[in-house]
Amino acid sequence: MKKSAGYLLCPAHRSAPLTMLKVVLITGISGSGKSVALRLLEDAGYTCVDNLPVRFLLEFIANTRDSELERVAVAIDVRSPGELDELPGVITSLRAMGTEFRVIFLDANDHTLIQRYSESRRRHPLTDRLRNGEKSPSLQECIDREREMLAPLREQEHVIDTSDLTPGQLRAWIRDLVQADRAPVVLTFESFAYKRGVPGDADLVFDVRCLPNPHYDRDLRPLTGRDAPVAQWLAQFGIVETMIEDIAGFIRRWLPMYMQDTRNYLTVAIGCTGGKHRSVYVTEQLALRFSDHSPLLIRHRNQPPPETP
Repeated sequence: MKKSAGYLLCPAHRSAPLTMLKVVLITGISGSGKSVALRLLEDAGYTCVDNLPVRFLLEFIANTRDSELERVAVAIDVRSPGELDELPGVITSLRAMGTEFRVIFLDANDHTLIQRYSESRRRHPLTDRLRNGEKSPSLQECIDREREMLAPLREQEHVIDTSDLTPGQLRAWIRDLVQADRAPVVLTFESFAYKRGVPGDADLVFDVRCLPNPHYDRDLRPLTGRDAPVAQWLAQFGIVETMIEDIAGFIRRWLPMYMQDTRNYLTVAIGCTGGKHRSVYVTEQLALRFSDHSPLLIRHRNQPPPETP
């Protein structure tokens, strides 16, 4: 018997690679939308398990391999007491065994989390564990402690900042992500509004607020950067094309280095004031220039999600 990350791996489990089994692990900060993500995966045909203790993860995946299941989703977070330190090692062991293991870390800023807890009136899962005698911790104290506990996971896996996302947008983003084929780098272009803050899931951020703004044209104001009139208006300015080419050149120069760094995801965020015209147009144009990269994802934080067929 071999011991890995504090758990026993029997020879039978080591000898048969789990190449046919796809596993999605949903984790992250409480209140960031994990239940929304898990329900989407269930609707997409995944067998879902919520709040699985870390100590059971290896055994659960090994047993699932012998069944007819091909897609499994598991949610693990701070509700698993005393075991989160073991989780990165368990994930490494499963990937070494041949499991197609995708980890999605959901996050949100403190203001959004506090607002969501206020609306739902639910208690934070760390409330009782952080209680000191009769003194209960504040919600902010619970959030701060949770961030400390989950920091190792957040630093090495794919992060989605759900602060300004509607449930529909989050479902669409999760759907796109799990459908993407496994590749050295999942390249994502994402537009956002600076007035709402820089998204926490961005790896590279580019500011296009210096470009001409269609917002001041009364006819263009109701439209978005995906509409032809706005695209045609922006395309007439040489500075817009120059900005797009400069950003594309930077990414082409450095993308191979990110791939050598064994990175699985690279999110490029493009921001303008309202996240409606310039950033959307530049994002779409960059996606066209990198259309030969697979998988390639496009996200617009301040646009409605696409309708599902």
